[in-house]
Amino acid sequence: MPDPTLPQIAPQELAERLDRGEALQVLDVRAPEKVEKGHISIGAELDFHAHPNSKILALPDLTTLHLDTARPVVVVCGHGNSSKKATALLRQRGYEAYSVNGGMAAWESVYVARRLSPTPSLSHVVQLDRVGKGALSYVLVSDGDAVVVDPGRHLERYDALLAELQATPAAVVDTHIHADYVSGARAAAARWQVPYFLHPDDAVSPYDQRPGNLASQPLGDGDTIAFGRATLRAAHVPGHTLGSVALLADDGLALTGDFLFVQSVGRPDLAGHSDAWAKLLWRSLERARQTWPGDLLILPAHYAAEGERRADRAVAARFDVITATNSVAA
Repeated sequence: MPDPTLPQIAPQELAERLDRGEALQVLDVRAPEKVEKGHISIGAELDFHAHPNSKILALPDLTTLHLDTARPVVVVCGHGNSSKKATALLRQRGYEAYSVNGGMAAWESVYVARRLSPTPSLSHVVQLDRVGKGALSYVLVSDGDAVVVDPGRHLERYDALLAELQATPAAVVDTHIHADYVSGARAAAARWQVPYFLHPDDAVSPYDQRPGNLASQPLGDGDTIAFGRATLRAAHVPGHTLGSVALLADDGLALTGDFLFVQSVGRPDLAGHSDAWAKLLWRSLERARQTWPGDLLILPAHYAAEGERRADRAVAARFDVITATNSVAA
């Protein structure tokens, strides 16, 4: 039977401590092929190690793991079970070890909220970082009304943040149809009884143009969403999907979805139309280069590496910095 007194750490606490820059050691005990598909990577001071549980339990001497006995070791597996065995062994050998409660399955549902600078019409701009997916969503608040952009499916996290901000949902927006995770936008709109906005080109299948089962309000190029004292303006930027949009606020922020990232651009090959969609993506980039101001702050829906973060840990950059340093968008 597992030891109920074995020290564990909640994934949310782990993410926040790593995000603050604590020098924690993370030991991933899953099979190498699973680690290769994705692992904990957040934090400038993260010391990551990967060794299969079967190997660790068979070792006569744990020094070959190259773990520092003077620093905490956080052990993670798939669902929080096999990590307990490795954690118990490490503690027997004198390490300050903790098992991640729920493992990588629970890590996938962790969100770290980062508050960005307000704008003339937005009292709160919050970036929610789903660290297990490298996915970013946003809560924008103006005079107590909120628009939620590209939410994940864990709606309780957004409910808690809205309560903390004392904000009432006014609308939910998907900047595009997401291929890499389940959007929470439609469920959020139904839960909060507010409109769900999506470009009509993403409300149909890109393969056969069949309408999807989406109860959405169309959001086209130049359309606006007004809430509080703020207005979001949609810019149609096809290429990653046919219906990709960016949302501009106060001519100071652009929520670019998967159109433009800090160090890359969206893939145009996900629906089998690589050549045609790559041309669309290039035209969208050219339009942005010609019409967007250099001091526009780009807030994407994804990131791939810690190097895309600012000093305050937010994933964001000025448009002129991106065009100067992002070789794909230059």
